Amino acid sequence: MHTTPSVNDYLRTHIRTVPDWPAPGVQFRDITPLLQDPQVFRVMTDAFVHRYMQRGMRPDVVAGLDARGFILGAVVAHELGVGFVPIRKKGKLPFTTVEETYELEYGSATVELHTDAVKAGDRVLLIDDLIATGGTMMAGKRLLEKLGATVIEGAAIVDLPELGGSTLLRDSGLPLFTLVDFAGH
Repeated sequence: MHTTPSVNDYLRTHIRTVPDWPAPGVQFRDITPLLQDPQVFRVMTDAFVHRYMQRGMRPDVVAGLDARGFILGAVVAHELGVGFVPIRKKGKLPFTTVEETYELEYGSATVELHTDAVKAGDRVLLIDDLIATGGTMMAGKRLLEKLGATVIEGAAIVDLPELGGSTLLRDSGLPLFTLVDFAGH
């Protein structure tokens, strides 16, 4: 009997692990192979689109985190027929912005959002490629909330739960949806 692999298993086989990058001991999960194969890219985007087409899950707008969240977020927004807004690294947006600084392992980083990117009451889906420590997604959530939007869910292709980000985000009240979990791998 032939069984079809789950979306999780199918996508996992197309994620490249690069050892010791960007630093020794780090197992980098590279999603670029998911984007290179049109069938794999379709399976991945469809998994998100089908979830967010459901009644009660449909956002008013999709926000993508710099930079890989732009790729997935823009495609999902297009397929859902809603707008897309980028949350950028500081200094990249030309109009009036709000900003949020968050801590990294060594130092800090700041992300920005145009003040007119969302309206009070907008239901926003926040997307990135992966969840590691959760700092970037948490900063994105805070930015959207500063403008009065409600982040209905955080979504990512990959969760690296051992780094604590998904727990941090869920503990803050943000529901999460991820396609591939690399716990203990």
